[in-house]
This record gives sequence, structure tokens and C-alpha cells, in this order.
Amino acid sequence: MVQALEARLEDIVAAMADLTVREIPFYRGPTVSREALCTGLRGSAVFLLTHLADRGAAPYDVSAPTATGRTRALQGAPLADVLRVYRLGFAFFWEQLLAESRTFGEDATQALLAAASRIWVLADAYSTALTDSYREAAAERMVEADRRRSALVAALLDGPGTDGEEVWETARLLGFPPQGRFLVAVAETTSPGEPPLPGLQHRLHALDTGTAWRARSGCEIGILSLPAHAQEAPVLDALRATATGRVGLSPLYRSLDHTRRCLRYAQVALDSLPPGRAGLRQLDDTPLTDLVLANLDSTRRAVNRVLGGLLCLPDNDRTTLLATARAWLGAHGSATDAAAALYCHPNTVRYRLRRLEEHLRGSLEDPLVVGELAVALDALGAFPTLLHDHQALPGSSWADGQ
Repeated sequence: MVQALEARLEDIVAAMADLTVREIPFYRGPTVSREALCTGLRGSAVFLLTHLADRGAAPYDVSAPTATGRTRALQGAPLADVLRVYRLGFAFFWEQLLAESRTFGEDATQALLAAASRIWVLADAYSTALTDSYREAAAERMVEADRRRSALVAALLDGPGTDGEEVWETARLLGFPPQGRFLVAVAETTSPGEPPLPGLQHRLHALDTGTAWRARSGCEIGILSLPAHAQEAPVLDALRATATGRVGLSPLYRSLDHTRRCLRYAQVALDSLPPGRAGLRQLDDTPLTDLVLANLDSTRRAVNRVLGGLLCLPDNDRTTLLATARAWLGAHGSATDAAAALYCHPNTVRYRLRRLEEHLRGSLEDPLVVGELAVALDALGAFPTLLHDHQALPGSSWADGQ
């Protein structure tokens, strides 16, 4: 019976290939040639025939399914389709075995049925080898793909100025548009080996948001590509919901060649959060914030010169006067509107502003003084640590007794 099937092996393999192409769309494309498909199917048939004829001995030679599994994984074939090829082929081959046994009489049929359990053991050995090989190769492929994406992200984050052609190519390889809606996220790693944003990828996939990440010591840095007309808020909600530590987020930007600059925003946003607890902060992209980010030492000196005396006040007084200053600036200089925002009387706001002027370089009627105050408050917003990191500097107004 085995010899008879061996004589018809090529016809059987051709019929199995026809069945595979008809039933599984993946094998209709150009990825797997007819010849390659037949080679894999032939290996399956020979594997079964060899052991049915008692010409094989344990351990089974699973080199053929091992090779097939690895090849299909590297070709990007879905594992379910690869295993279905085997199941279809095995069912077809079993029918051929059963039909052939009937030509040899009842005894041959009964002998085949008695050997059915052995055939299933062979089938399990074959499929296990194929699956293990596929998964190993798929894992290697995924690691290599992650490395490539990480290198592309590094080029955007760390490399020198990228010209237009390089940005277009990097965007293409990442699957991003070169011009779109992007965010840079810096997520603090709180536990070695554990992702800082577990479950984020699933949430962002549901929001049709693409990502590419690069690991660094103590954090992971990601570039997020938002759909053209999607709201930003759901992405921020997903980041908050999955954060296990501090997360800094850049402002929304439109061109990938601005990624390096926006990384600075995200890093500063993370550093400005209190350590030891999860949280998300996003900096606004304003001209004042840009100036603040340019140089931390210069920013510290400028804040000390503008607000040094105020920062030396007790916490409650300092907090009250700073909140009043922000509300007054937000109200475009209206004490009445600032009072409404602070839930107090306008005269209370005016009194606090007079106290505030005692620690400034002049009157709040002077536009230059107002501009200095706005810059200093913006600096404190970007670097809250400056509230507790001040000292008298030579040449500062309050150090000179003003």
C-alpha cells in the first residue's frame, strides 16, 4: 500500500497543492511559489510514508517541517494558514491512504485503522516541529524589526539635522507620514524588565495611532503618529491609564524633522513631575517656553533676578502671590476677571498685586516688568524645581536689597 502511494506521490502532491491554493488565499499570491509549496507538501507526505513503512525510527526526522516553519515565518505567512495547509494536506493524504487500503481488501483497511493512533502521533510530531520553528523565527523577525525601528527612532531623536529626503525615507520605513500629527513621549521605567506603559499598544491601535519606540537607561522614548483628524485627548487618556511612572509629553508637532526639538519638551515635562508617583505632563509650545528650554542655567538666573525675593517668602504667601499673578496675566490685566477665577474680591487681587510689585523690578504698569513676570512664571511652569532651587545671585535686584 505504501509503495503504491509512493508511485503516485507526484500526482498526490499536485492535488494537495491545488487544494491549498483553492482554500487559502495567502498561497495564491507571489510570496510562496508553486514549486516551494510542492516541496513542503512532498516533505509532509514522505514523512508519513516513511514511518508508516517502518523505515523510520524515533526520534523522528523533523527537519522538513522545521525548515518549512522557519521559511513561512520569515515570509510573513500567518501561522494559522501554515497549519491549515498541513491539516488540509493530512486529511487529503488520509483519504488517499484509506482509498488505497480498500484496493488491497478488508484486512488492509483494518490494519490501517488500527494504525490510526500512530498516524496521529506522527501528525502531532510534525505540526509541533513546524509550530516551534515558526514561532522561533517569528520572534527573531520581530526582534530584528524592533531593532530597525529603534535605529530609525534614534536617527530622529539623536542624529544631526535630517534633510527632507532622509525624513521621507525614515517616515516610510516607520509607516508614518513625514508631515502629520506627532507627539514625543518619554516614559519613566520604574521596574527593570517591565514596560513603563503596559497595555498602551493595544489602546493606541484602537485609536489608529502608530508608534515607534527606543529604550534608554531609565526610560522609553516613543514617537506617536496620530490620525489626521483625531482628537488628542483620547491618546493622552491612554497614556495616563497605562503609566506606571512619570510620563513627559511634547506638544503636538507637524513634521518629523522637529522630533529632536520636541524630545526636549517631553524630557523637561517628565523631569518637572514629582518623583515617586505616576503622572503625565505635557508642555505647551509657546515662544516663552522655547526661551525657557534653551538653557537651564540662564533660566535659573533669570527667574532669580525677576522673582528671587518672592521665592524666599513662606510657602503660603509665595503660592498665593504666584497664583494671583498667573490669574491676572490670564485675565489680560483685569483684576475683576482674575478675582472671578480666584473666587475672591477684586480689591483682594489689587492688594496682592501691590504686594507682588514689592518683589519685582518695577510697577506692573510697566510692560517690560509684565513681560519679565510672564517669562519667569512660564519658567516656573516648565521647571517647578526652580521654586526650591533659588539663591541670591550677584547683580540680582533682590540680592541688592531691592
